[in-house]
Amino acid sequence: MTDAQLAYRRPPGPDKPVTLGIDPETLSTLQALQREYGDMVSLTKPNGRLAYFVNDASAVRRILVRHHSKYHKGPGFERVKMLLGNGLIVSDGDVWRRSRTMIQPAFSRQNVHRLMTVMVGCCDRRAAHWAEICGRGEKLNITEETSDFALELILISIFGDDYFSRILTQGENPFAFLSRDSTRDLAVVMKVRQLRHLLMSIIEDRRIRAAKDRFDFLSMYLEATDKQGKPFTNAELLDELMTLIVAGFETSANTLNWVWYLIARHPDAETRLVDEARRILPGVSAVGADSVNSMHYTQQTLEEALRLYPPVWLFTRRSHVDDKLDDYDVPPGTDIYLSPFVLHRTSHYWQDPEKFDPDRFVATDQAKKDRPYYPFSLGPRRCLGEYFSFLEMRLHLGLLLPRFRLRSLDTEDPGLELGINLRSATDLFLQPEER
Repeated sequence: MTDAQLAYRRPPGPDKPVTLGIDPETLSTLQALQREYGDMVSLTKPNGRLAYFVNDASAVRRILVRHHSKYHKGPGFERVKMLLGNGLIVSDGDVWRRSRTMIQPAFSRQNVHRLMTVMVGCCDRRAAHWAEICGRGEKLNITEETSDFALELILISIFGDDYFSRILTQGENPFAFLSRDSTRDLAVVMKVRQLRHLLMSIIEDRRIRAAKDRFDFLSMYLEATDKQGKPFTNAELLDELMTLIVAGFETSANTLNWVWYLIARHPDAETRLVDEARRILPGVSAVGADSVNSMHYTQQTLEEALRLYPPVWLFTRRSHVDDKLDDYDVPPGTDIYLSPFVLHRTSHYWQDPEKFDPDRFVATDQAKKDRPYYPFSLGPRRCLGEYFSFLEMRLHLGLLLPRFRLRSLDTEDPGLELGINLRSATDLFLQPEER
């Protein structure tokens, strides 16, 4: 740590260097630091860099919302960049601002609603598959099922008919390894890079044979232009498409995996969910944006699952100018660690935080933006696909729960896999029964 940094007012923290990464040890370390020092902790990393762990809800909001421009992406994004290139999740500054402005219109509610037929079709195919499994009396690997559902949905939403004619040419989904292999190691990175050739051929073909009646995310990305009227280059499109594929399925897949796990262990919640689905979605003809958005208890259940198991359990930032957090100074070059997982389970923010209770998300006078809750991040870098994800998850539960009961087969906790994303450490198996 530099002499200049020592002169700043720092939060309390340990004297010895602390190692932080993206792993189970880091979560244990952050939880221990919070218990001993409180919601603002300063520490020194082994390389001498100053770091703060921030678990204070108002300070988190300040970093991510009001003073977001004072912070860039922090440590740990190297692996993500190898996987996704310089897409929206990884980029910073003017590159990020330009991409965000170009992409944001694609995720308007009006456009997302036009993709609901895709969502219904994916739910119908999943229901037919589950009925076959029920008929054979087999167990259901819900971890694989939710991954396959979410991956198919995002690929069709991006590529439309090209998903069937260009991607499934060998009868198998070449992207399937993304839902089967959670390591995101170098081998996965190489497989992703091999897929870029396929994506490039689809992009080039679309540029030549653009169809005005085609509607999918790729067509919207191809039509997007910046303030100077310039579209994405092919290289930029590749990065943004890979970002959308990976981020677009992982959040929904992991959340639905945990939701089915929680529902199987909480029959009262299951009964309320089924009753709501049957009342609001008595048939596919009742599916519409207004009806699906009125599934309030289903939304509460999803939000509670995201509180307990936020898909991105650790965010990092790095200050590039001076800032202040409460009574403390943040010098330039300070690494900031933020953990939704820790904040969402902190008892002075959430009563009985380890308990699964969807009713804690009943609408109140408190504005949603003021909740100590950020599973999709906050501020300008809040996930663009949040509405899309909630809509597909409500539809998934609303169409499948009234048809199938998934019984728990194991009373043991599956544990956590704490990589870039938070997953269950082991696949979850449930016993399906047709109602």
